[in-house]
Amino acid sequence: MVNLKIHTKTALFYFVLAAILGCLLRFFRVCDIPVTYKFIVHAHSHIALLGWVYLALTTLFYKLYLSDALVQKEYRRIFWFTQVTLLGMLLTFPFQGYAVFSIVFSTLFLIASYWFSWFFFKNTLIKHKHNQSLKFAKTALVYLLIASIGPWALGGIMNTLGTESVWYRLAIYFYLHFLYNGWMLMGLVAVFLYILEKQGVLIPNRSFGKLLWGFNLGILFTFFLSTLFTQPFAVFYVIGGLGALLQLWAFYVLMDFLIGIKLKKENLFSQFYHNSLLLVGVLLVVKMILQLLSSLPYFADLAVTYLDFTIGYLHWIFLGVVTISLVVFLDYFKLIQLNTKMFYVYVSGFVLTESLIFYKAIVSWQSTLLFSGFYLVLAFASLLILFAVLGFLFPIGRKN
Repeated sequence: MVNLKIHTKTALFYFVLAAILGCLLRFFRVCDIPVTYKFIVHAHSHIALLGWVYLALTTLFYKLYLSDALVQKEYRRIFWFTQVTLLGMLLTFPFQGYAVFSIVFSTLFLIASYWFSWFFFKNTLIKHKHNQSLKFAKTALVYLLIASIGPWALGGIMNTLGTESVWYRLAIYFYLHFLYNGWMLMGLVAVFLYILEKQGVLIPNRSFGKLLWGFNLGILFTFFLSTLFTQPFAVFYVIGGLGALLQLWAFYVLMDFLIGIKLKKENLFSQFYHNSLLLVGVLLVVKMILQLLSSLPYFADLAVTYLDFTIGYLHWIFLGVVTISLVVFLDYFKLIQLNTKMFYVYVSGFVLTESLIFYKAIVSWQSTLLFSGFYLVLAFASLLILFAVLGFLFPIGRKN
């Protein structure tokens, strides 16, 4: 029997490590720390995206679609092979950045993700075959595979064109785009739709088709927003903007359906889950609006010129939309015991750090000065997130 609670704890452990590394980066501007900043950035991002999010989401996928199949032995092998790759990255990136051993372990992780994807497609039970949520789950895994093209391309680009090449940045942006907007967001929608299905709530086929196609075309088209730093032809801005509109439209289709359910007075969630998912919905709408704005040349140039806008946006997705959703879903399926006080501490830390990051971006944009002690305040605000994540991993008391 696979103990998914241990697997979830493992994912949270990586989240704690990522949060520690994040705090280290923030305190780097406050005091002298004998580390290479760039190397810690690489370690932080890899452990956060591949340790915390990947493990949490694949654990949910296993629980929802494979836990009744007789595949525990193979799943354990995949899980432990993945741990070797993650620990390898954790022990190499902070000390050497992108170098031989860190690249080897990163490559092995890609192989682990291929193994899980093949395992998932092969063993999904027939009873889930027509589930609406499964279509999103499978699509999410396809985007995970597509995203991996970016890292594979990096090696060749570095050896031929160098790290200063525009293609080097495009390969990284390709990876991040399909990881965030494809794998993560589609995976989270899959989990949400699964919860609706278990409560007997199905989206009408016509609306579901709009939802699926809207999100997919939106994901594909919005990749062009990641190319705007090259100042390409105007058509790239138009395609990127169309993608952002398609995603907003797909989200509207989903919200319109859910509002209809609500008007029928069907209480699908407790007050806590309702409020938490409402928060995620608001964060997702803001994310999509920011995407749409970035299709305008002025705002595209703004994001390229002032990097804090981009950093704030990426943290908005990862710490806001993705992580809040994951924590709520893990609690819903009883894989963690969430203390709501720690949850609100986390949300407070998220709001505070995001406010400070965007404040810094605006200050740079307007060529004014940061308030005295800004970096110290940002560093201590980041400790709130670390404290909350420790509370997720080692819960004290029960949900309030």
